[in-house]
Amino acid sequence: MNKKENDTPTGNPLYGLPLNSKEIAKWIIGVVTACILIYLAIRHIDIVAVGITWIVNILSPILLGIILALVLNVPMQPIENHLRLKKEKARRPLAIILSLLLILGIFVGVAFLVIPEITNTVRLTAQIVMSGIDQAASLEQTLDFSSFPFGEYLEQIDIDWIQLKNNLEKWTLSQKDVLLKQAAGAVTSIAGAFINFFVGIVFSIYTLANKEKLKTQTLRFIHAWLPQQFGASLIHVVSICNQSFRNFIAGQATEAVILGTLCTIGMLILRLPYAPMIGALVGVTALIPVVGAFIGTIIGAFLILTVSPFKALVFVTFLMILQQFEGNVIYPKVVGSKINLPAMWVLAAVTIGGNLAGPFGMLLGVPAASAAYELLKEATIKRELKMDESQKNNGEKI
Repeated sequence: MNKKENDTPTGNPLYGLPLNSKEIAKWIIGVVTACILIYLAIRHIDIVAVGITWIVNILSPILLGIILALVLNVPMQPIENHLRLKKEKARRPLAIILSLLLILGIFVGVAFLVIPEITNTVRLTAQIVMSGIDQAASLEQTLDFSSFPFGEYLEQIDIDWIQLKNNLEKWTLSQKDVLLKQAAGAVTSIAGAFINFFVGIVFSIYTLANKEKLKTQTLRFIHAWLPQQFGASLIHVVSICNQSFRNFIAGQATEAVILGTLCTIGMLILRLPYAPMIGALVGVTALIPVVGAFIGTIIGAFLILTVSPFKALVFVTFLMILQQFEGNVIYPKVVGSKINLPAMWVLAAVTIGGNLAGPFGMLLGVPAASAAYELLKEATIKRELKMDESQKNNGEKI
């Protein structure tokens, strides 16, 4: 038998010809074990869900720290590259601090701008409602309904406006008590969330400070403990996910700044109130793909509504036009070209991510879908090439 005959695929499990009975036994045992595990997981899906939730709750500070490290790494790299210090060792810590201050400062600043205004708007709305009830009660006493169409039917409508006002006041006070009780009961949860967030920030700082060392250790672990082909595939998948996340964060942040700036300029031109604050709010909420700008629109319209209903209508119309321009011109150029994901799958990723993990799911769903889309495209191209090569070889044999 010559060398060419030895190079045939005989003995390769991929061609359906295992090397020997031992390989066959291993393959059968593996398939049977996998089927049993899948069956047990489906049969006891509630227990599996509880176990997954328990593990996620335990690892939540670390997972949060990893997410924060990925987010902070986006502005940290250019900051670190542009810093020129006499002590090179001080560049990384200073870049981490500046990145953390930049991101936290944006969200805290917008919160300080928006939350007091929303509180005042809710208070003013309650006063307007109460005043409207008083005016309706006085109109009912003085107005002659007989001069109106269907006036005889309107006169038969008997509304006790004073009782309605009292009921609203009692309901408001009862809701205030309920909110106070819920707030008192939520102190422990808030404290736990704050501790998790603090631990996550500390973990992200350590991760960013030693990212090169962690990368080297991870690669050594993969090469030492995992099969070569599986390890190479895992490294490739992680690389694609990291690149998709970086591109998404960079593109989404750029798009949010552009949208917030255009919103502020447009509101100033139209002489609408709260222009800087609402522009900042729209920019921050635009970090959430697809639905973020609508959240900013609703909150902004609610704030302007207490000043002038007509201006609130003008604001909603203006922002709808701006969102159409942003969705068809800005987003495809700034974000779409970076994540390489069709709009239909962006919407699907936001919907599924939001149902699974709320705002964080909306934020992370798009880069995850982008990475999955890229990996699936690569796998499809490789499979098509193999099929073409197999068909070509079969044609040559025939």
